[in-house]
Amino acid sequence: MQKWIAPGRVNIIGEHTDYNDGFVLPIALSLGVVCAAEPRDDGLVRLTSAQRPGDTVEVQLNDLVAQRNRLPGWARYPLGVVDEFVRGGHRVRGVDLELDGAVPIGAGLSSSAALCCAVTIALRDLFAPELTDRQMVEVARAAENGFAGVPTGLLDQSASILCAAGHALFLDVRAFAAAELGATEQIPFDLEAAGLTLLVVDTGQPHDLSDGGYAERRAQCEAAADALDLPALRDAGVEDLPHLRDSLLRRRATHVVTENARVLAVADKLRTSADPREIGELLTASHRSLHDDFEVSAPTLDLAVEAALDAGAHGARMVGGGFGGSIIALVDHADRVAENIVNRFAATGFAPPRVFAVEPAAGAHKLN
Repeated sequence: MQKWIAPGRVNIIGEHTDYNDGFVLPIALSLGVVCAAEPRDDGLVRLTSAQRPGDTVEVQLNDLVAQRNRLPGWARYPLGVVDEFVRGGHRVRGVDLELDGAVPIGAGLSSSAALCCAVTIALRDLFAPELTDRQMVEVARAAENGFAGVPTGLLDQSASILCAAGHALFLDVRAFAAAELGATEQIPFDLEAAGLTLLVVDTGQPHDLSDGGYAERRAQCEAAADALDLPALRDAGVEDLPHLRDSLLRRRATHVVTENARVLAVADKLRTSADPREIGELLTASHRSLHDDFEVSAPTLDLAVEAALDAGAHGARMVGGGFGGSIIALVDHADRVAENIVNRFAATGFAPPRVFAVEPAAGAHKLN
């Protein structure tokens, strides 16, 4: 069987801005989901996962939609991709899919997007080589939004498909959705040359984008944009915020408006080859906004950020949809910061976190 891999991602900055038509700045991780795939001619999709030993899912192509609610939750992501290819008129006659994932589930590192993108690139190469990278992003997102029932924006899938090794991906979500030129930019992000490390701290408190909190925040953002008579909060400025009479909607909009500004500021600092340490304060400001205005942080996330900063991190913030998952910390002394975080978790009675360094990796590609 041929194999493909799609990476997870961590967002340097730009949280909850993608579904508001805004700006994001992710990197791909070296951790990914591997999809081994082989065509069949009998109309059957056969699905296995190394993380679900003994759990084989078999379903006929023409029965995917009817069987959707009977399928295990994990299987709806890859089978949603298959369904998108069938709906798109591509000549899928059946396929064997064998999955193996290394992205921690529920850590805010986009394990589900990596899963969908790994299957998408495999099916593209096998059945629809004419698909562009942008079309693959749309297929993977449609599978997650529709078949899997998770209302994500474009961030996760774009990062998994489009990121380049050694770079952060600057993405203008509105321009990308409209297929405009200049919607993406690869910005060099060489931390090693600056003597820096980007740590990820998986707090061990999983989050679940399908549990309602994420969808609620998205609906609140849409309500805020409607109240301002704007297409999306991407179009709002700080001068518009006082016009939101509802204090809850005003806080949600405040985060999106200021977070978009932070993404642009970080991208500008990295473009000008400034010392990457200079982005640290913006990372920490993002966490404060996610805690105070967007209210998606959690005690473990706050503790990890506080412990990292106390140990000398230049900046730290929660990443992902929130309510659990991971933080990132930009540090000079990785061992010292990691030790302080682990010790603080132990002193507070939380389970030990997983702490590891990451570097910008390549996007989805074929392995053999």
